[in-house]
Amino acid sequence: MLMLRRALDGLYLTAGVLAALCLIAILGLIVVQMLARWTGEVFPGAPDYAGYAMAAASFLAFANALNRGSHIRVSILLNAVPERFRRVLEIWCFGIGTAVMWYFCYYAYRFVYWSWKFNDVSQGQDRTPLWMPQSAMLIGAVILAIALTDHLVHVIFRGDHRITRDLEDQSHAE
Repeated sequence: MLMLRRALDGLYLTAGVLAALCLIAILGLIVVQMLARWTGEVFPGAPDYAGYAMAAASFLAFANALNRGSHIRVSILLNAVPERFRRVLEIWCFGIGTAVMWYFCYYAYRFVYWSWKFNDVSQGQDRTPLWMPQSAMLIGAVILAIALTDHLVHVIFRGDHRITRDLEDQSHAE
């Protein structure tokens, strides 16, 4: 079980690093597009590529953000109820979240598949096959579904979730 735990934590961290790299790619695209405009050149498709990188960054960051407690989690009700009922509420919340995310993954997979099958390309100047940026979204969604399933199983068998939260992070938001 320890190897599985390390593998899952590594997967979540890797997805977070990939999300950060996508944000750096967005920065690079914006800078290159600015330089192209200043020199009178054209960089076709730069806004489209930046949009693809933003979608990839968002979905890839979800699982890592969940583990670090960065998602908005309304815990006022959870803190007000007894421990036994709190566990039931957390199982219910993680159960609904897990089911919805796996449902989303199923349809996202079908979306990517049909884009690939029909060779759907973007409407912009870049003419990128849409299955490529959609695949990054699908990978991030599957990783989030795995993370939600991981937390659900942990709540069921251990009684608590694995979401960690730094006090430093909390102090900035409150």
